[in-house]
Amino acid sequence: MESRLKLLNATKYVGAILLTMGIAIFLYGSFVSDFRPVMGIGIGTVMGAVFIFLMGMFLVASEEMVTNCKQGKKILP
Repeated sequence: MESRLKLLNATKYVGAILLTMGIAIFLYGSFVSDFRPVMGIGIGTVMGAVFIFLMGMFLVASEEMVTNCKQGKKILP
């Protein structure tokens, strides 16, 4: 149980930090900078944050499914 919470919290914090950085880079690229590739870097960072968050959620969910199956609990009602 504790390892799932650690992984969930780590995923949440890393995803939030990367998402914030990506949005800031995107806004900087679209409003402040005349260098257009900065906006692409911001979009890529946001996409990476979403990917990391979804992978973390998948790992937590699959770990819970494996743990429940080993304990003999029914998964479907």
